[in-house]
Amino acid sequence: MTSGRQQPEQPERSDDLVASALVGAEVLFFVPDAPVRFASGILSPIYMDVRRLLAHPAQWSVVVGALVKEVDQAIAGAEVVAGVAVGGIPHSSAVAVSAGLPSCFVRSHAKSHGRAKAIEGAEVDGRKVVLLEDVITTGGSSLEAVETLRRAGGEVAACIAITGYGFPEAAQRFEEAGVPLRLLTTFGRVLEAAEQAGSGEAAAVKEARRWHADPHNWPPPPLPPEEES
Repeated sequence: MTSGRQQPEQPERSDDLVASALVGAEVLFFVPDAPVRFASGILSPIYMDVRRLLAHPAQWSVVVGALVKEVDQAIAGAEVVAGVAVGGIPHSSAVAVSAGLPSCFVRSHAKSHGRAKAIEGAEVDGRKVVLLEDVITTGGSSLEAVETLRRAGGEVAACIAITGYGFPEAAQRFEEAGVPLRLLTTFGRVLEAAEQAGSGEAAAVKEARRWHADPHNWPPPPLPPEEES
């Protein structure tokens, strides 16, 4: 016999909240007929333009809140919040203000004029730094920023990205560099959120999943024509 008491609803997972926020900010672009090429050379029928968050303050607030929580819980004693130029800068700045921490951003190379600096903002020498990025593909630009921070004397405690494509080579590169990589949500969860919200045709989502299963060999070769009987 049941008591008739309603069971409490389970709180929504933080990665689902972030995935829903990204979909609400319309960051997903399904482009199988005009695929994009990542800096790594990978050809893709889908693109996550996480910079779209900046045009959607309600969704951006959800993501910044999740980043602040991740920094507080996972990176104990963080002293500086750094952003990878340019995608990570707005998020690192917002997180730093919310967390009450100094901030800086890391260029891909030093400026050729002015003070000719690769790191702008807070000093990192002898300080524990958490690096923020918007989206991780193969991790090249983020790991370049890690090396720049280390050359400046910073201790990079972790790299936190809003999302990423989950390529094995990215995880391997961060592991080899000795930098923990954390994603607020995964590419798979963003696709699930898109399906639940009705964003994107079923065929486009299916093609995105097929690409994600073997991104280096997409598009697959066409099927041979059927022989006439």
